[in-house]
Amino acid sequence: MPSTILDSAVFRDIFTTPAMREVWSDETRVQKYLDFEGALAKAQAKLGIIPRDAAAEIRRHCFAKQYDMAKLKSQTEKIGYPVLPVVQQLVKLCKKGLGEWSHWGATTQDITDSATIMQISDSLDLIEKDLDAISNSLAKLAKRYRDTPMAGRSNLQQAVPITFGYKMATMLSAFERHRQRLKQMRPRVLVGEFGGAAGTLSSLGKQGLKCQAALMKELKLGQPEISWHTVRDRIAEVGCFLGLVTGSCAKIAFDVKLMMQTEVEEVYEPFHEGRGSSSTMPQKRNPISSVYITAQAAVVKQHVAALLEAQVEDHERSTGPWEIEWIVLPDIFMLSAGALAQTRFLVGGLQVNTKKMKENLGITKGLIMSEAVMMGLGPYLGRNRAHDLVYDICRKVIATGRPLNELLAKDKEISKHLTRKQIDKLTDPANYLGVAGGMVDRALRMRKP
Repeated sequence: MPSTILDSAVFRDIFTTPAMREVWSDETRVQKYLDFEGALAKAQAKLGIIPRDAAAEIRRHCFAKQYDMAKLKSQTEKIGYPVLPVVQQLVKLCKKGLGEWSHWGATTQDITDSATIMQISDSLDLIEKDLDAISNSLAKLAKRYRDTPMAGRSNLQQAVPITFGYKMATMLSAFERHRQRLKQMRPRVLVGEFGGAAGTLSSLGKQGLKCQAALMKELKLGQPEISWHTVRDRIAEVGCFLGLVTGSCAKIAFDVKLMMQTEVEEVYEPFHEGRGSSSTMPQKRNPISSVYITAQAAVVKQHVAALLEAQVEDHERSTGPWEIEWIVLPDIFMLSAGALAQTRFLVGGLQVNTKKMKENLGITKGLIMSEAVMMGLGPYLGRNRAHDLVYDICRKVIATGRPLNELLAKDKEISKHLTRKQIDKLTDPANYLGVAGGMVDRALRMRKP
């Protein structure tokens, strides 16, 4: 019976995706083991290491559907590792004497690690599609709202005006960096393992490296420069990458949650009937995707810490840290897929309330423009005097509720230098957006196809 969020019949497609769950399923894992065994047999037959008829027979039985999963379970529990039970079934499926040539010169960890790398490769293909889609949606939002003013916020307080397009472009640039990281990371990470007992391929003599090269060519993986049984930076790098990616998803989710507050109402998650409903408060429209993204990203970060711990392995074959990867790596990928799917849905259908953005720019009676006024007065009064004068007037705005531009215009010291028209221009948020639009344009231009 399913017992975790990731295999729950109720929750599983909220917290992960069917495609990613399939990549990390028992059936796929066993198939990757068999892909390795079949490729190894083919490579070794070409090099004359094993008979060609043995290789053909072995490859004929490298399909997971031919294997008894219940027997694999019981044998794994008895032996402690699943590879030998798979090889035992492979030998029995083959014609007498031919199956004995399978797994020639390999060790359990060669198959396990190479299978994991193949699963990572398939998983990264799925991750890439989501990154591309999120980037496309963010680009559309950045372009559409390039010149839409809204309040920028610092320490949860209104700071100075920005544009919503600028806000989206900052996240676009992050996802573009993730796409670059993925491209750069693949050659480092998608490297197979085939080293034998202690990594030296001693059982194959002088043909070890030739066999390794031929095997990796068959598997479409990079050939390692040296065995990496207990040097796990490749796996750790993948985890850290997904920690960065889901962290960016969580940043978007956090901002959306804040902007969905009743008092703010600047954006909303995509809506469909009943989504975000409360069991007791009919008026509620709760953030849903954002909540899940927050939880998924938080757990990914904790699992990444476990992967980093798994780097500390003993000698040439380890006594336990390796198994940490077995536990957390599938969850990291599945939770990351879930976070990306929720983020893709969120930004793809984000509802933007430009009217409320404009209203919120006015709720401080112009205080959001105090920096603009200070900088405008600076050439006449000096920056420090301008700061102190505007500070005092801001306190009066808070105390009286009167608009900033009105009190500025009544100040005798300010009116010596600025007309009411100039003050109104200084206190208009649309006139204090800096180079937000240019930055949006640059972020859009720097996108990679």
